[in-house]
Amino acid sequence: MAVNVWDLEAQAKARIDRAAWDYYASGADDQVTLRANRAAFERLALHYRVLVDVAQRRLDTEVLGQRVAMPLLVAPTAFQRMAHPDGELATARAAGAAGTVMILSTLSTTPVEAVTAAASGPVWFQLYVYRDRGATEALVRRVEAAGCRALVLTVDAPLLGKREADVRNGFRVPPGLTIENIQAEGAGAMPAAAGGSGLAAYFADLLDPALTWETVEWLRSITALPVLIKGVVRADDAARAAERGVAGIVVSNHGGRQLDTSPATIDVLGPIADAVDGRAELLLDGGVRRGTDVIKALALGAKAALIGRPVLWGLGAGGEAGVAEVLGLLRREIDLAMALCGCPEVAAVTRDLVAPPSPR
Repeated sequence: MAVNVWDLEAQAKARIDRAAWDYYASGADDQVTLRANRAAFERLALHYRVLVDVAQRRLDTEVLGQRVAMPLLVAPTAFQRMAHPDGELATARAAGAAGTVMILSTLSTTPVEAVTAAASGPVWFQLYVYRDRGATEALVRRVEAAGCRALVLTVDAPLLGKREADVRNGFRVPPGLTIENIQAEGAGAMPAAAGGSGLAAYFADLLDPALTWETVEWLRSITALPVLIKGVVRADDAARAAERGVAGIVVSNHGGRQLDTSPATIDVLGPIADAVDGRAELLLDGGVRRGTDVIKALALGAKAALIGRPVLWGLGAGGEAGVAEVLGLLRREIDLAMALCGCPEVAAVTRDLVAPPSPR
């Protein structure tokens, strides 16, 4: 029995192919940001309240008007069938059973239609923009038809960060797996790259490094789905996004996998929340491993937190049951942390838990 998500990490590492594990686990360059994401949560104290009736607690909340059973969503992670044959289908089923949102990656190894068919809860779609805008628009139409409820545009990856383990391993998607959710010619397969990462070569060849704020406006103009942008760490960028009418912003540094030495996400969330001032909903990912991490994210202005790698650990450890175990563990931790912080409901998780007022 796993006591925390780290236990499932150990089980998954023993079962997943080495190159796939390195792909999932590694960060960019010296992995400074990868470590900082965790260290920042660990530094941040919770100034709990006492003598509050917490005999009954409610973890449910709304994100983009969609009711979820807890303030924890499943972040987009690529190539999930490298962790388990059921891959994204297992994740969708477990997320639905937990009453929360799954965000499906463009780089999914399962077609979006199969994922939404398997899901009993909301599925959002994480979008990379291809150089071929016609193919990108066709993908948006496909995602809409499949029943996805939001688009999450990743904006921090004009090129792929240098993940040195992938370079050493010459990483590519294993034979028998393809990128299922793109219709551009040649985009479904990832050829081997001589002396480097096949994924980095894929990004350089097919994805558009020329994204601008006009791209966000273009995407909003071609779909009625809510559009979020993912990969923001600056308050001024967040304010620009809110001004352009995005529905949400995911405060994210790509799990430490893009620009190394970029800031830890929990460190920048408060200033971003102040700059956005309620004009768009905020989510956060990067280093979330405990229920207390979710409380800290909520206190600093997020509507919910996202988990990525722990979902892959659950997949590798036990498929759908493993993902369900991860979500169950974290739900119980969130519930306990709310009780111990004096918060009977999500709305009671406010900024003073991390920045208490001075006594008068």
